[in-house]
Amino acid sequence: MPVRPTDATRRSLLITGTLGATAGALGWPSAAQADTWPSKPVRWVVAYPAGGGSDFLARQLAPVLGKALGQTLIIDNKPGAAGIIGTDNAAKSPPDGYTLLTGDNGAMVFNSALYKKLPYAPADFAPVGLMARFPLLLVVNPNAGFSSAKQWLDAIKARPGKHSYASPGVGSPHHLAMELLKDRTNSYIVHVPYRGTAFSTQDLIAGVVPMGILDTAAALPHLRAGKLKALAVLAPKRIAALPDVPSFDETGVTGVEVSAWQGLFVPKGTPDAIVARLGAELGKALTQPDLKAKLEDFGLEVAPGDAASLARFIQAETTKWHALIRSRGISAE
Repeated sequence: MPVRPTDATRRSLLITGTLGATAGALGWPSAAQADTWPSKPVRWVVAYPAGGGSDFLARQLAPVLGKALGQTLIIDNKPGAAGIIGTDNAAKSPPDGYTLLTGDNGAMVFNSALYKKLPYAPADFAPVGLMARFPLLLVVNPNAGFSSAKQWLDAIKARPGKHSYASPGVGSPHHLAMELLKDRTNSYIVHVPYRGTAFSTQDLIAGVVPMGILDTAAALPHLRAGKLKALAVLAPKRIAALPDVPSFDETGVTGVEVSAWQGLFVPKGTPDAIVARLGAELGKALTQPDLKAKLEDFGLEVAPGDAASLARFIQAETTKWHALIRSRGISAE
């Protein structure tokens, strides 16, 4: 025998239906949308120019991840203002699973300390998972007269302020890595910032600036060609791409582990079911042997991690780097 709804039940059904219709009209993601996601191509924002390391990682991952999701992932390069333009664009996109972002040290950690005002906040994003790291290296021009990391350290400490180093720009991981190294060794080297890795690398090769910090992707071709020399990696141990290059720990300098890391993010409010599926498929993609080998040959260290571990990592990174930025009075403005 059917049960007749009460007046209270009728009111509840009416309110629920109205809210559901309103959510649909406003474009809010619903459980049904999460179940059918993705039903159209997904945009992947990379806040740096095409051809760079961040772009390479996204373009290698996109076909593999897209195949698993059953949709095309379209790379959307939005460079400018140290990654702020593209990151802000992603932050202001609908949280419906159709916008992804490659987030890095700058976007998620450094910028909030380097700039007084940002158009976005790291809290505007939900982490999906860590993807990979670019190890950082201390490199020198082969004619600069530095034979080892220890000899380099002795030389710069003997003549404070007489040497200079190149970085891709103020507030870049490369710049802050050297500032951390200077802090740990109580040394003073003059910073020469450039407008991008290509320009700083060019002047390192030409000998205009004798030393600098480069990531493996930028440095490897020039190290293999003998145009640059790596003295040490900013890590506790040696890396697979350069097994003959010592870590700074081996020289007795500890606490200088730095890498240019890359994580995948979505706008905050993206349904949990979508974030969970993205994270699971991302982890599977990064373990595929062919893709992993291609990324490692480029100079990346593949480092898959889930959303929770990425969130904890960002929290630790924020504490560490904001303290350094404040103590050394660094500003990008």
